[in-house]
Amino acid sequence: RALVVSLFFKSFLAISRKLCDAGIMPPDAVPKAELSGADVFHTPALHSAQLFERVASDQASHDPIGKPKVHAAALKQATGEAIYTDDIPRMDGELYLALVLSTKAHAKITKLDASAALALDGVEGFFCAKDLTQHENEVGPVFHDEYVFANDEVHCYGQIIGAIAAANQALAQRAARLVRVEYEELQPVIVTIEQAIEHASYFPDYPRYVTKGDVVQAFAEAAHVYEGSCRMGGQEHFYLETHVALAVPRDRDELELFCSTQHPTEVQKLVAHVVGLPANRVVCRAKRLGGGFGGKESRGMMVALPVALAAYRLQRPVRCMLDRDEDMLITGTRHPFLFKYKVGFTQEGLITACEIECYNNAGWSMDLSFSVLERAMYHFENCYRIPNVRVGGWVCKTNLPSNTAFRGFGGPQGMFAGEHIIRDVARIVGRSELDVMQLNFYKTGDYTHYHQQLERFPIERCFQDCLKQSRYYEKQAEVERFNRENRWRKRGIALVPTKYGIAFGVMHLNQAGALINIYGDGSVLLSHGGVEIGQGLNTKMLQCAARALDIPIELIHISETATDKVPNTSPTAASVGSDLNGMAVIDACEKLNKRLAPIKEALPEGTWQEWINKAYFDRVSLSATGFYAMPDIGYHPETNPNARTYSYYTNGVGVSVVEIDCLTGDHQVLSTDIVMDIGSSINPAIDIGQIEGAF
Repeated sequence: RALVVSLFFKSFLAISRKLCDAGIMPPDAVPKAELSGADVFHTPALHSAQLFERVASDQASHDPIGKPKVHAAALKQATGEAIYTDDIPRMDGELYLALVLSTKAHAKITKLDASAALALDGVEGFFCAKDLTQHENEVGPVFHDEYVFANDEVHCYGQIIGAIAAANQALAQRAARLVRVEYEELQPVIVTIEQAIEHASYFPDYPRYVTKGDVVQAFAEAAHVYEGSCRMGGQEHFYLETHVALAVPRDRDELELFCSTQHPTEVQKLVAHVVGLPANRVVCRAKRLGGGFGGKESRGMMVALPVALAAYRLQRPVRCMLDRDEDMLITGTRHPFLFKYKVGFTQEGLITACEIECYNNAGWSMDLSFSVLERAMYHFENCYRIPNVRVGGWVCKTNLPSNTAFRGFGGPQGMFAGEHIIRDVARIVGRSELDVMQLNFYKTGDYTHYHQQLERFPIERCFQDCLKQSRYYEKQAEVERFNRENRWRKRGIALVPTKYGIAFGVMHLNQAGALINIYGDGSVLLSHGGVEIGQGLNTKMLQCAARALDIPIELIHISETATDKVPNTSPTAASVGSDLNGMAVIDACEKLNKRLAPIKEALPEGTWQEWINKAYFDRVSLSATGFYAMPDIGYHPETNPNARTYSYYTNGVGVSVVEIDCLTGDHQVLSTDIVMDIGSSINPAIDIGQIEGAF
């Protein structure tokens, strides 16, 4: 109703303005400050500039590091020639798999009848929990607390109950709708964090606490103590390519999977577990993904496992690609968070103590929620030094699809709380937010609340650069003038700094492998453990190999990521893909350089092709594996107190100006400036693309 009245008023203003312009009404009939309420937003002409470090170019060397090289598959992707998983041509005898999903949030399955579906011509099979042993049916990325198919009970709407394999997609989906499922509803149905708190619905071993200093004493001595809370909702990944898998039996006891996943090794491991094969009989391949953002780190199993099971049992190729609505229903989102905090600070706004409770909505299973919560607990203070801290964390169990990894992995939710705290403090002491931020910034040498020393902390420089680049004070004055002169349209300006720790939260994942094969004609095939999700990882790996081998980048090719080339890979996630895999690639290159060194000495004037030819005839191995394990990390207060939690931090500061239409709630971002410190970039074009894309 409010919107209808607002739109009616908007039209009144627009008509009045026309009548004034035509001289029918006096020019001052409508106050000037109200007239802009008639305007609507139009997409402006976009202007942008990207500034980065320029690397000196040496004509003789082939070194591409630091240069803005175009994404290796950019042209193929822009023309539609790039092959994604579902572009693989249909095979002879291939079946399509459709999923039977729960329509209740919390219920007991009293009847499951697929007879009507199986009666259809072209339907080849129906699979459910009865087709697997209890052990085979239990799966999960870390804790095996989920099921391939729901077993007697469903815990969320959209949980997979069964799967139909049929001759084509339309038939399979029609048959899946004919499967009869009867339920007996169970109570309670818990959806929100507040309901979880009310029912004390938490995963075991929570809450967990991280403490530093003495908050009780610090609160007693503080000039001001303020209590507040903030919340952040979920968010859909909306990768352009939905979850997809194709499984092909290669022999009675071999399976090959083509899967859109950020973690091929996990898919391999879980498929082997479900079909009862050793991992060496299962190969998982991923050539490229149409986006992932964390949504394909652990949830790829939901499609891959039923597909692999059907292919193995029926001994025919089986494919499944989720429709967009199925994907959004089944897969879970970013973790919603609720923060309750109490903060103590001085008259000037210097924060001396903070006690904060962090609750995340995990959904019905654990997935990676424990790790997301830990990162939120470690990032809540953002860039601000707080000497006395007590952080508590709860993982809430609810009847929602299991929430999962999502760009930032708990970091953005934690920082969101920190930025709320800073703004509360600034408001109470009556100072500008920027002054309070600067007063509280970490300095180089400070320690975080998880006892990691900040060795280099350039936030102040990022802050000053961003103020200057964005002409912050000029824009702020312009915003204030605009708001005085317009009643129904308002502008705002905000600045947000960030600090993000680089490393997997789980120690053993901080490792990577690579394999390099050099062929007789001098061409190089590179394989590494990372997955190309569109982020340009393969391009960076080609650059690393080109520099390390000192050859033109055109001689090197990456075909795909596959578990039979590089085993036991970590997921491509946590912003460490190029750090880990790049070092593994360099390790492999160094081994090859060592073997080729005597040949290069003997033929100093030779070409790369001549050296390789000579090496082959001298029976020198032209294949090498590389490996890297991130050093000095794995902090634990009792067992490993001297290690670090994160390898290092990236910092950035962003300033945005936005305008809102107070009548309709419509809004537009007018300008954004971002300054990121990412060290010396391997490829500025790709890194800027990642920063802009993330924004």
